[in-house]
Amino acid sequence: MRESPLSLSGHLVIALRNVRIGLVQATWEGDVSDEASTEENIERMIHKHEGFATIAKQQEVQILCFQELFYGPYFCAEQDRKWYKYAESIPGPLTERMQKLAKDNNLILIAPMYEEESVGVYYNTAIIIDSDGSLLGKMRKMHIPQLGGFWEKFYFRPGNLGYPVFNTSVAKIGIYICYDRHFPEGARALGLNGAEIVFNPSATVAGLSEHLWSIEQPAHAVANGYFMAAINRVGEEPWKTGTFYGSSYVVDPRGQMVVKGSRDKEELVVADIDLDMMREVRNTWQFFRDRRPDSYGDLTKL
Repeated sequence: MRESPLSLSGHLVIALRNVRIGLVQATWEGDVSDEASTEENIERMIHKHEGFATIAKQQEVQILCFQELFYGPYFCAEQDRKWYKYAESIPGPLTERMQKLAKDNNLILIAPMYEEESVGVYYNTAIIIDSDGSLLGKMRKMHIPQLGGFWEKFYFRPGNLGYPVFNTSVAKIGIYICYDRHFPEGARALGLNGAEIVFNPSATVAGLSEHLWSIEQPAHAVANGYFMAAINRVGEEPWKTGTFYGSSYVVDPRGQMVVKGSRDKEELVVADIDLDMMREVRNTWQFFRDRRPDSYGDLTKL
């Protein structure tokens, strides 16, 4: 968060609510054959993202988010138990490495991982680390798809941590992972829980979803008066289920695009946002004031 100059009195410094966000959209590099080294594949992707963190620091990014399952391919394109080897304990060695990465680069870091809670119990999870390297917590993907090319129930249990909001050193952050974005209920819960920025790390391929990509998350931003940051990977992976179309973006509480990445290039997408816009927008559109939770009870019974 950047500060304004001293006031005329020479004594008062007013903190502005300007924040610089970085989103990483990257290709997967590795070998999916049974003979391939899991450790080498994982290390290659971690090293690539560590490089993006260095670039983010050089560009004075304050909050950096990686894509869904950032250190692996989107292995849910098939159902094969060999991919369980990609699961990591949280906290654990990879968490500690991400904590060091965040601290060394003075970044708030969101790192989506494949979590092993216990033997045979796995979640699609994102950890969030403050710029001093402290682990603030994690969010587990709540909605788990199961259809051709997205066999996620084979790999993940539905999340059981609700919709937490993390009070970082510069903003209150919520996380909604990939398929979650199709469900407005959780997006509203994050707003009611105090989120100022909601990050949605994803792995989604061209097709029906690409049209929705540019509609749903701006709608969440408008309905809840917060910023949303959507992250998607790029390129094709060995299963040929479709092209990951990038187009990572940040949208403001008015539903307007602040920045949008390319469809096919590996890159760091950077946006400057002013969190004070939230107050202006919410004082105009009083959606939280005018809610009628007393009339919504049947929604949980249907």
